[in-house]
Amino acid sequence: MRDSRPLVSTVIPVHNCESHLAEAIESVLAQTYGPTEVIVVDDGSTDGSARVAKGFAPAVRYCFQPNAGAAAARNRGVALAAGSFFAFLDADDLWMEDKLALQMEAFGWDPQLDLAFGHIIQFRTPDPAGGKQSPEFDGKPMPGFSVCTMLVKRESFFRVGPFARRWRVGEFVDWYSRAQEKGLRHLMLPEVVTRRRVHAANMGIREHGSRPDYARILKAALDRRRAGGPPHQSAGPTGGSEDDTP
Repeated sequence: MRDSRPLVSTVIPVHNCESHLAEAIESVLAQTYGPTEVIVVDDGSTDGSARVAKGFAPAVRYCFQPNAGAAAARNRGVALAAGSFFAFLDADDLWMEDKLALQMEAFGWDPQLDLAFGHIIQFRTPDPAGGKQSPEFDGKPMPGFSVCTMLVKRESFFRVGPFARRWRVGEFVDWYSRAQEKGLRHLMLPEVVTRRRVHAANMGIREHGSRPDYARILKAALDRRRAGGPPHQSAGPTGGSEDDTP
């Protein structure tokens, strides 16, 4: 019999993360919920990430683009996605096997729900080169208002619009701020749904120089609210609207 449950599309952006990508993909393929599709968007990797992703064919769809950042890669995956729901996973993080099942159950309880999140727990991967150490962490579950814990209805995602490509970091903070301004309804599940890998090459460490983006994102959100204007008209560091343009 044909599965009548909604299709969930999972987008995994990757940039030079061959050492962890296979584990991330496997954690999606191991989900107890189905049907799902998995789309890996290679954001200009120069390592073996393409080889790893293609090794999962036909279960995984692979797409390459010149390096444009995580936001652009996620938007590219969304453009290719066929699912009624969208989920996102970073190439160095992992899902618990019941992540999608728990969240889809929540959508069954509340048809008006737009977004479902869950708790997140961090774990350390030692630096094999013996270089810079990862930040300390306590390993305790915490509420995961994160792109990697989110499950969102397709129509709800498009009500907010794509991830803004102008931000090198914090693009989800910007997207979620716009979702709140749109009045999207969300739920935080008590269960741990995502394991976040802490290592020396995390995006926040690689993009250390882009951290002022967080302050600019928050200022843009405050400016929108003060002006009472539509969320999609927020201005970034160089102005412009919240469309999918650099």
